[in-house]
Amino acid sequence: MTTRTRFAPSPTGYIHVGNARSALFPYLLAKQQKGQFILRIEDTDQARFVEDATDLILDTLTWLGLTWDEGPRVGGSYGPYFQTERKSSYQAWAQKLIDKGLAYADPYTPEEVEAFREQAKQEKRAFLYRDHRPENPPVWDGSMPLRFKVPEIKRYEWHDEVMGDLSAGPEALDDFILIKSDGLPTYNFAHIVDDADMQVTHVIRGLEYIPSMPKYLSLYDALELPWPIFAHLPHILAADGKKKLGKRDGAKSVTEYRDEGILPEAMLNFLASMGWNDGTEQEVFTLQELVEKFSLDRVQRSGARFDEQRLLWLNGQHIRLLSLDDLYQRVTPFWPESARNADEAAKKQVLALVQDRLKTLADLPVLTSYFFEEPAPDWQMITSNKQLAKLENQEVAQLLEAAKAALEASAFDPESLQETLNGLLETTGQKPGILFSLIRLAVSWAPFSPALNDTLAVLGKDTVVRRLSAAIASR
Repeated sequence: MTTRTRFAPSPTGYIHVGNARSALFPYLLAKQQKGQFILRIEDTDQARFVEDATDLILDTLTWLGLTWDEGPRVGGSYGPYFQTERKSSYQAWAQKLIDKGLAYADPYTPEEVEAFREQAKQEKRAFLYRDHRPENPPVWDGSMPLRFKVPEIKRYEWHDEVMGDLSAGPEALDDFILIKSDGLPTYNFAHIVDDADMQVTHVIRGLEYIPSMPKYLSLYDALELPWPIFAHLPHILAADGKKKLGKRDGAKSVTEYRDEGILPEAMLNFLASMGWNDGTEQEVFTLQELVEKFSLDRVQRSGARFDEQRLLWLNGQHIRLLSLDDLYQRVTPFWPESARNADEAAKKQVLALVQDRLKTLADLPVLTSYFFEEPAPDWQMITSNKQLAKLENQEVAQLLEAAKAALEASAFDPESLQETLNGLLETTGQKPGILFSLIRLAVSWAPFSPALNDTLAVLGKDTVVRRLSAAIASR
């Protein structure tokens, strides 16, 4: 059996982290087993349709590197891959149910259905649509909904690759709408037809679909279709671990993370680690390593907390894995405006210096702007430093004068500069945390920077001496 998995988003907005993980896991399984990963757009909910959302979905998956074998933009043998273009297939499968007496035209108005619900409420029983099946339903002509007639009221048992053996009693079975009055199918019907037509072998999706499983299984049986392999993924939880992650908890779209300087490799690594591990202490994975090591039986059943700090840590780790040339290409839109006219060699020299300090690509301006423009003195940065704030103004001036004199006499390579700085520690009697911090601030006025000797070497003697003189004069 060739493994065929799918990701089937609805074009109702951006791709958030939960959506992305629901794409990643079936992708990993398909690639690991040399199968096919299908992208299908479930666009039958026209009330929630968002213009350009499909392109956003495709572009987001492309950025993440989750390339699909079949679907929009690439085609395939089992298309169309948009549900709104598959009406003839839904009609054909619906007709099979009608012919078997397992589907009927729903003649009730919303008001009548509400009356049924109210009656059940008053009688203190669960509302089941199957208790109100019309005795002589009209012939279905498409002007009213087509509803599935559950053929057998029984207990269903099934196996889930993540959640284990599950079951539900007859109370979970009910008649449901197959095709709406607008001629479009419901998700409950369309995804089963699509998966059958596209020969999907594994259905991997969110935990919220488990309550509907008995209905789906009943429909599979009615259509005489074999059940695919099911795997339902635990929720991604808010940072407090108490509820499902939502917009109110700071959840952002994947494209927002991209624009904030997160690498696709880090995002995939982060998503995979929320609810899955390979049983080792390894934390940083390439996409290829994830493909090689992934297995559904290592997906945990409990929800995984969303920890943005861990995403930033992973991003820094993946930035360090990049070659300088690769990183240089990726940071193109993140350089400070002052670096626009700098030559490539100068920018690469600076980039090599700060690569190990980057947590996101968006950190680049803060870490590098002082290499390309004269920073304005900000003595608040010194007075807010607990150690430096203890120095008197005269002492600050003396330390900067001593540093200026020593550095003017230094050969400006990293090794010589380190010797000069070490010598300054001896002559001034100061601690590195005080002297080096003071020099670093006086030449960069940045909240943090790379190793001081390397920073001074890249800035050059003339710039360093000039900035020290400006700092002394600004006191």
